[in-house]
Amino acid sequence: DVTFFPQAPPPAMTDDGKLILETPASLAVAPDGNGGIYPAMVKHSVLSDMKAKGVRYIHVFGVDNALVKPADPTFVGYCIRQKADCGNKALWKTSPDEKVGVLASRGKRPCIVEYSDMSKEMSELRSEQDGRLVFGAGNICNHFYTLDFLEQVVVPNLGNMYHIARKKIPYYCDEQKKTVKPTENNGIKLESFIFDVFPLSESMTVLDVRREDEFAPVKNPPGSDVDSPDTARRLFSNVAKKWMREAGATLLGDLESDQCEVGPMTSYGGEGLEKLAKGKEVACPFSV
Repeated sequence: DVTFFPQAPPPAMTDDGKLILETPASLAVAPDGNGGIYPAMVKHSVLSDMKAKGVRYIHVFGVDNALVKPADPTFVGYCIRQKADCGNKALWKTSPDEKVGVLASRGKRPCIVEYSDMSKEMSELRSEQDGRLVFGAGNICNHFYTLDFLEQVVVPNLGNMYHIARKKIPYYCDEQKKTVKPTENNGIKLESFIFDVFPLSESMTVLDVRREDEFAPVKNPPGSDVDSPDTARRLFSNVAKKWMREAGATLLGDLESDQCEVGPMTSYGGEGLEKLAKGKEVACPFSV
């Protein structure tokens, strides 16, 4: 079954806590961050529906990752085997300035530290043993939860999850009789992040994954050097070529093509391709 449900952006406020009007008859609202998924799941009875259907485990991931593996049996199975109430996929950062948060421990509790909150010294600190970044376990928004954890731990703590962010909030100017878009921050909005629940976990586990197999983010416009549709397409295509080679194919043609694809109905993770690939020549680009 597929269920769609919206998040409900909370009203924006002035610094002294007054609600802001965007029009004479409506309040100004602002997005509440990806952590708004939790109250939205309660409001729209998503959790109760899953419970009624016998669902016990939940896999949550960002839609901007072209290489995400929905309901990944390796990840889900690992978390279940570890008896985790919460799990996170991570991959090691390639450089100190890569714009991803990192998994860390604060007060003996797991948490995500945003890259913007890390000092230069902390982000560049490397291990003397292997040279890897000490704070390098990058968060890729790929999480596991038990339904019990969300119902019994997260939901009762929803009121404690919000952060205050100063923003430019459009407001209705009574003197000009119109909605004004400010050029400077004039109000605050309440937001939360999906990983704000990590410190609530009593048994969190982490799975370190390979970047080239699981992370092709789309965050920037076409033509950008990193995290764009172009780079994601190339990474996606590289995985398809890798799978076909591993299944025994000899690739010909444009080996640098970013138009190669193994469809999700053909193979989930590279398995079962031998009949299409073993001992055969496959011209790039291809789609199987």
